[in-house]
Formats: sequence, structure tokens, C-alpha cells
Amino acid sequence: MTRKKLNDPRAYSRLVMEGTKQAPSRAMLRAVGYKDQDFEKLSIGIATTWSNITPCNMHLDGLATVAAEGADRAGAKSRIFNTITVSDGISMGTPGMRFSLVSREVIADSIETVAGAQGFDGLVAIGGCDKNMPGCLMAIARLDRPAVFVYGGTIKPGAHHRDIVSVFEAVGSFASGATSAAQLRDVEKTAIPGAGSCGGMYTANTMASAIEALGMSLPNSSAQEAVSRTKQEDCRRAGEAVVHLVKAGIRPSHILTRKAFENAITVVIALGGSTNAVLHLLAIAHSAGVPLSLDDFTRIGKHVPVLADLKPSGKYMMSELIAIGGIRPLMKALLAEGLLHGECLTVSGETMAASLKKAPRYPARQDVVRSFSSPIKKDSHLVVMYGNLAPEGAVAKITGKEGTTFEGVARVFDSEESSLQAILDGGVKAGDVVVIRYEGPKGGPGMREMLSPTGAIIGKGLGDQVALITDGRFSGGSHGFVVGHVSPEAAVGGPLAWVKDGDRIRIDAKKRELNLLVAASELKRRAALWRAPTPYAVRGVLAKYAASVTSASLGAVTDAPAAPAKKPRQRAKA
Repeated sequence: MTRKKLNDPRAYSRLVMEGTKQAPSRAMLRAVGYKDQDFEKLSIGIATTWSNITPCNMHLDGLATVAAEGADRAGAKSRIFNTITVSDGISMGTPGMRFSLVSREVIADSIETVAGAQGFDGLVAIGGCDKNMPGCLMAIARLDRPAVFVYGGTIKPGAHHRDIVSVFEAVGSFASGATSAAQLRDVEKTAIPGAGSCGGMYTANTMASAIEALGMSLPNSSAQEAVSRTKQEDCRRAGEAVVHLVKAGIRPSHILTRKAFENAITVVIALGGSTNAVLHLLAIAHSAGVPLSLDDFTRIGKHVPVLADLKPSGKYMMSELIAIGGIRPLMKALLAEGLLHGECLTVSGETMAASLKKAPRYPARQDVVRSFSSPIKKDSHLVVMYGNLAPEGAVAKITGKEGTTFEGVARVFDSEESSLQAILDGGVKAGDVVVIRYEGPKGGPGMREMLSPTGAIIGKGLGDQVALITDGRFSGGSHGFVVGHVSPEAAVGGPLAWVKDGDRIRIDAKKRELNLLVAASELKRRAALWRAPTPYAVRGVLAKYAASVTSASLGAVTDAPAAPAKKPRQRAKA
């Protein structure tokens, strides 16, 4: 019944609560607080990714309570349920990071499972970290029941304008001798002041902005501090809004159209957002049944400039963007330039154009967001590359500050750990192209983020002298001449597996090419000699993930339909 047109707002909850045969269900629900009158109300699930293992999510339990109150005041009956989250910032650079992208699938599966089992008529999902946000959207798209997403909000800047990336880069600076142990400890102690997601235009703030541009969160949800009255109000309004959506029969499939995804891509580019947005938007589109490919990012990116001067490559943090009005004025300007589809529907019940009519303009004196006449970059910083190293594509984050081409000598590593140690020990020099392979979706497994190596390169002062390519991916905090998502990945015999120390590699952002400068005959010889490595895991969640995950070029999803079996070849008749 998930995709059927429903005329009855209570079509799902009636199956669970009505009739003599459902007396046991009602008995269970009475124990969790249901009264007689509650069985006649809309049933709204409040999904929260709360945990106290990370500052990104430590406050979401309180926000879930406020959202539930909003739904109840609008005449529904809400129930709160929880799902897992992991911390990229804590697990970065360790084997634990293999579970990060895996958690996106677990979160999507668990929200879909609970909502499907319990007969919720509508859903509010609250996320505050890199993977739980797209995980929430994937579940919402699969369920196709009226839903609103709420972003948990950004963290405030740390002392001296510090954030988590400041700590990663200080580690590299310490290794080079430019930072003392006392200074490193001071950065460690002052960079993270409290609750909220990492403060630059890293993956969390990028995805929050993309989700608002998709139309799946209320206006300004992406641009509020975690600990603020505005975020509390956002949650209350989300609870009310989902009740209105259920009554109006507005489902995610009405909102998550191809044009909505084009709006999201446009906003991510204008903000200078994370390369992870490519991976996650492809996955959300897959869940929504909307065709979207790497080439759509290139097509749209040719016409959209980078306007926001935000970290990691820029100067400002999300809190400073919030102070001048958030992303709504930027979206209003993009709409005026003809770069957004104004007819797209949003969870407010209005079209994007109608919603943006109320948006303010940025103050005259500010330099956080540039004008169209003086952009940071005239086209997209998200550069999709192809070539003999990436036949299925790779994704680079090129703001223009790194230059547009890089040619150097390969320094090959078969894991993130070995590359980081070499960087910190001085084994990586100017002119090197660091190659980190067997870190893709299957090979990792889990496609770890390379923030530790990229942070160490920047911290050692090599950011403009060293490039890095990987079949893994990058944190939104990574910057420099870096290329990730190389597909097909090394673990399935992709060309990255054939690279040797000393090979020359050329990265050309203008031509959008990533090439190994080795003769085709030699590459063919190496391919014939290649043997698959021993799997990292043979049982458990990592093994299950590796067995089912698709290429990064397809969003690294785990529920793609299996390829149809080939018909046996018929023996020719005599």
C-alpha cells in the first residue's frame, strides 16, 4: 500500500487500530499512553537519531519531544522512536570509520521498518549528522507517507573561530613542528563548544541545505543553531506541518521530483558544499525512483556559480551565514536568476517560488555570500571526472584556489592508515599524487572518509603541492586538490588497482579528466596479473554491506535490484 493513492488520511493506522481483531494492538497501545479518543486520531511517528555519543545528536531527544507536542496540538497522536547514529568525527582515521556509510543504510532500513510496522500515517524525522540525514530521507522516500525532515542544527564556532577541522589540521601542523603540543591541546579543548553539527559547509550543513532545497524541510530549518529558540520552533512547526500534509494528501513523491533534485544540486553548488552530497543525492533519488546520474551534476554545474565563502576552503562558518539570513536569500537570488524551479512543491504546502517570496535579501554590507557578478567560481566546484583511472567517474572538489590541473608522481597506499603515517613521517613530498585504494564501498568496506590524510597534508603546508585520489570519499571538511569516489573501485579490479609507485598521474579539472600516464598495453598486462584482495570482513554487517552495495557512481546503495540472470546459451542445431 506504500505507493497507492490514499483517500483516507488514516489508511495506515486503521489497519493497526480498528476492529475487533485489533484489540490486542489497542491493549498494547493503552500501555504506552493511548486513551479511547486517541484511536480516532492520525498516528504520527517521530523518528529521532538521538544519542549522546556525538555532539551532533546529543540534543535531538529534546527536539523530538517538541515535534511530538506540535503534532499532538494539531490533533494527532504521536509516538517517538529512535534509531542509531555513528560519529564520523570520532571514528575518522580508524577502522570504525568503515561503519559510517553503512550506518546510512541501517538508519534508512530501521526507520522504514518501524514506520511500516506500526502503521504511522505521517512521519517527522530528525537528524543532525552526516549519514543519518540522508538515511532519514531515503526512508521517507521509500515509505512515501506524508513527512517532514528537521535538521538538528549547526554547532556554534569554537574559540578563535575553530571547529573540528581545525583539530585535524593541527595534527598535521604538529607533525611538521609548526604547532607545539600545548597549542595542539588548546585547539583540541576549545574547538567543539557544545551541541550541534560541525560548523562549516561540511556534509551535515550541506545536506541540511540540500534537503531544504528539495522541499522536504520547512523554511530555514537548515540555517538554525542547534541550541536556539528558532530550532525549537522549527520542530513544533514540523509536528504541525506533517498533520496538515496527511490531511491534504501530500506525499514525498509529490515533492521529490527530478526538478526538486536539480534545485538541491544548484543550492549545494552555490554554497560550495561537500562532495558527499553527490553520493547522498544519488542515493535519495534512487529511493524516490527518480532518475539522477553523475552527469546531471556536470550539466547543472556549468551554469551555477559558487557564491558562499564558507569553510573548509573559505573563511566563514554556518553561524555567520545564519546571522545574515541563512540560505533563503541565496535561494531567492537563484530563483530570480532562473536557476531554481519555482513550481516545485514543498512541505510547507506552498511552491518553492511562493515560499521564497517571503524570504529577505542579504544585508548590503556582507561578504559571506558573493553576488553573481563577482562569484568565487563561475561554475561548479563539484567536478565529475572520467578517464582511464575512472571509467565510471570520480568526484573532485575544485574551488579554483587549488588550480585546475595537477600532474605528479604516484605514491600508492592500500589503506588510509598507511597513507596517514607516511604523510606525518615526511614520506610524502611536493609533487606527489597520494593514491589511497581499497577504500571503496566494497573494498573498505564502507568507503571511509579521508579527512585525516587531507587534514595532515594541509597541516604540513603541502595543500597546494600534493594531490590525493581515492576510491574512498572525503569529509565535507576536506579541501585541497583531492579526487574521490573513483569508480570502478580497486577492490573489483578497477584501474586504481593497477597503479604503481612512480607512475605519473594527471588530473585536469578543466577537461574533467583523471588519467594514469601509462601505456594501454602495460595497463592491460597489469590488469591480467591483478588478484582480488582478501575481504576485510567475512561475516557481520560489513560483510553483508560489501555483498550488496553498488558502485559509488550509483550512490553506493544496497537495495538496487539484482541484474537479471542471463539466459543459458542455446546449443546450435546440427
